[in-house]
Amino acid sequence: MFSETKKLREETPGLNNRILPGTKVKGDIIADTDLRIDGELEGNLKSTAKVFIGKTGSINGKVECSSADIEGKFNGTLNVQTLLSLKSTAVIDGEVTVEKLAVEPGATFNATCTMKGAEVKSLKNDTGKAEKSA
Repeated sequence: MFSETKKLREETPGLNNRILPGTKVKGDIIADTDLRIDGELEGNLKSTAKVFIGKTGSINGKVECSSADIEGKFNGTLNVQTLLSLKSTAVIDGEVTVEKLAVEPGATFNATCTMKGAEVKSLKNDTGKAEKSA
């Protein structure tokens, strides 16, 4: 499925979807292209591409995506395959699962966070004994 999405993006560069300010969507969305939300979504979103929530955008529900940039509000369960980038105006509440997380100063992050793929590294303390660290 991901290879089909990559092929679609290569054939149609700049292809993406957008929910404009003042638009409210209730229900589930499935997208194979980037999605920018400047309006409101109450429901679930599944995308094999990038999700961007603008300053005026908000999502209340469950989101699964490849990567995400958030400037607006999110409340619910967020599962990001690679990088989640929270801008200074972002407000996040709920449960988050990511591989990488970038948070700008000023962002509000009230969530439980699980990071996938984190390696446990061995550190030596003052006595020379190895300690485990994530």
